[in-house]
Amino acid sequence: MIMLNKLEQYYYEAKGNKWYGYFAIFCRLALAVAWVISGLVKIKGERFAAGLSSNHPLGQYFDALLNTGYYYTFIGVGQVIVALLLLIPRTALLGAISSFPIILNICVLTYSVRFEGTRAATFMLLANLFLLCWDYNRLKSILPFKQDKLDAHSIKEKPLKSRFPFLFFGGVVATLALVVFLNNIIYDIRPGNSPEECTNGCPDNSNPKACQEFCDCIHNKGKPIGKCLEEYEKAK
Repeated sequence: MIMLNKLEQYYYEAKGNKWYGYFAIFCRLALAVAWVISGLVKIKGERFAAGLSSNHPLGQYFDALLNTGYYYTFIGVGQVIVALLLLIPRTALLGAISSFPIILNICVLTYSVRFEGTRAATFMLLANLFLLCWDYNRLKSILPFKQDKLDAHSIKEKPLKSRFPFLFFGGVVATLALVVFLNNIIYDIRPGNSPEECTNGCPDNSNPKACQEFCDCIHNKGKPIGKCLEEYEKAK
């Protein structure tokens, strides 16, 4: 409980600093732009990530999703609505809550097929988590643990501080760098977004021949990624 109280005190101090508020606005805008772009593509009936091969595991998913008819449009409309909720200050929390399961699903999907866009999806997930934390004072009543009441009202009435939180933003940069670094080492092989991108990584692979066969399995034969990975492991 002592640790929780300290975190809560830090939270209210952050709420009283304008730079944290600016960062929350940035996260809202970034997520809203992403959802608008993604949603409009679906509303117009176009395939998302049009440049991605239909043999790519994620390309197969997008092809199947496109063929679901008005369900595909429904997803697009939902994403645009979430974007609008994020843009309006009074509904920003509702937008963040609605956005979270969407981006979590996308993040898990991109990692499961080893998509190159895992970094962007992870950045969006982290931004969404920050927005949920930013409105902790409105969410804490539903959290399943006992909380001591702090005088949040008096904290809110204080003028906003303008001291730049170097430690926080340094942590943000370090976290983003860590995401990029881990994404570069988490898999020994990825299908890439195209046959060329896949085979370009083969010279640095421990088994270039097995890598070439993996790329052929994905991009030319269109087999499931699980099957191609199984064959790749056997060929190593």
